[in-house]
Amino acid sequence: MTLASDIPAQTSKRPTRLFHNLMAKIASIPMILTALVVFLGGTTWTIVYSFTGSRMLPRTNWVGFDQYERLWSSDRWIVSIKNLALYGVCSMVFTLVIAFTLAALLDRKIRFEGAFRTIFLYPFALSFVVTGLAWQWILNPDFGLQSVVRGWGWESFTFNPLNDPNTVMFGLLIAGLWQGTGLIMCIMLAGLRGIDEDIWKAARVDGIGTIKTYLVVIIPMMRPVFITSLVLIASGIIKLYDLVVAQTNGGPGISSEVPAKYVIEYMFRAQNLGQGFAASTMMLVSVVIILIPWAYLEFGGKKRG
Repeated sequence: MTLASDIPAQTSKRPTRLFHNLMAKIASIPMILTALVVFLGGTTWTIVYSFTGSRMLPRTNWVGFDQYERLWSSDRWIVSIKNLALYGVCSMVFTLVIAFTLAALLDRKIRFEGAFRTIFLYPFALSFVVTGLAWQWILNPDFGLQSVVRGWGWESFTFNPLNDPNTVMFGLLIAGLWQGTGLIMCIMLAGLRGIDEDIWKAARVDGIGTIKTYLVVIIPMMRPVFITSLVLIASGIIKLYDLVVAQTNGGPGISSEVPAKYVIEYMFRAQNLGQGFAASTMMLVSVVIILIPWAYLEFGGKKRG
């Protein structure tokens, strides 16, 4: 009798669970449909038409891997990949180091902390176009930093990264770090403020220095914060376009070309949709190559543990 009486009770709970938070589930339907239709549908459509010879308008004249062969035989695409790799590695390293250093200094409860936080975070409120134009003027040799320093009497000073093909990406990197480091600093500062004060007291009792405490104790505890920061930095690197257009427009020559600019140029200016679709598909593949191992290590390891 006990088992028989439990069965209706269990079945009666299932509809209740199904309709739990019903309004929230209904409200999420448009978002889910948008993600499925726009993201998955658009991605599939782009990949399919990357195997066609579409020019100004999409056409189903299949050409196989011709667009990809043409893509990887293009010097412009190879240069854009190298530039993105250089910018990406330097941006990740310097952003994390500078942001964590600033966050650690602010975490020491210095005076005017709120003012410093505002100053460091303010550039993030600007668009990449404004940032690019501002740093284009600052790095201009005629009236920018080089001209100012020479006006102080140092006539031999030379700092003109945007007009040198070998240093133009570092000129872009300066502007990118100036704008994006403040946000990562605030995320790091929030992570540091979440560390229990007893950990610092225990480290002092054990005679562990401040720098060693950060390296051995604090940074490992902030692993989720660093992962979030890396995801934000990587998403900005992949989308790098506005800053390049505003500062250099891909010049000198093609020395500051990036994949996103290559895609836009071929899809809208060169009216070669097939080539633009192939380039955007390769950008997606590069993201997936990075994302899948990270997801496996992040979530697969936890399940096995």
